[in-house]
Amino acid sequence: TRETKIKIAALRMYTCCVERVNYDEFFERCSLPDTLGSWFLIAQLHVWMCLVRMRQEGRAGKYMCRYVVHSMWEDVEQRSKIMGIDAIHRKEAMKAMTENFYAAIFGYDEGVLSDDCVLAAALWRNLFSRQCEDPRQLELMVEYVRKQMQYIDALDGEDLLLTGEVKWRPLVEENAQSIVKVVAPTYNDAGL
Repeated sequence: TRETKIKIAALRMYTCCVERVNYDEFFERCSLPDTLGSWFLIAQLHVWMCLVRMRQEGRAGKYMCRYVVHSMWEDVEQRSKIMGIDAIHRKEAMKAMTENFYAAIFGYDEGVLSDDCVLAAALWRNLFSRQCEDPRQLELMVEYVRKQMQYIDALDGEDLLLTGEVKWRPLVEENAQSIVKVVAPTYNDAGL
C-alpha cells in the first residue's frame, strides 16, 4: 500500500539524517561534547529540516513526518539501551528529549520563517544549549540551515515520498557563497 511505502521512505529519510551527516565535524566546529545528547541535537536539527520539507507535501507528507519522528525515537531508545542506560534513567532522558524536541521544532520553525537573528537565537537555545562563546559558530550554523533548506526545498516532493532519499550539503564548503547568493538577472543594453 501507499502507506507502507511511505513508512519505508520515512525510515530511509531518518537514516539519511544519521548516516549522511558527519557528526564529528559538528561536534568539533560547534564545540559540542561527544555525547548522546549532542548527537541528538544535531540529529533533531536535520530531522526538523526534513519535516519542514515534507509538510509541503499535503496529507501524505504529514503522514511521512509522523514516521520520520517515530523512527527517530526508536533509534534514540536503541542507542540509549546500547549505552547501558537503565530503564528509569532512560525514561527520564526520553521525556526530557521529547520536550526538548518539540520546543526546538517550534523555535526552528519560527526562525526559518524570520530573519537570521531569530534563527540564530533558536540555534543558540537548542543546538548550543545556550552555551556558545563564538559568534562565528552561530553564523556557520545559520548559514548551514539556510543553504540546506534551500537545497532540500528544490528536491522533488514525489521522489521524497517514494524514496526518502536526502543528501546534505557539507557543513563547510570551499565555495559556499555561490549557493547562498541569488543570481542577479542580467539585462542587455536595452534593459530587457
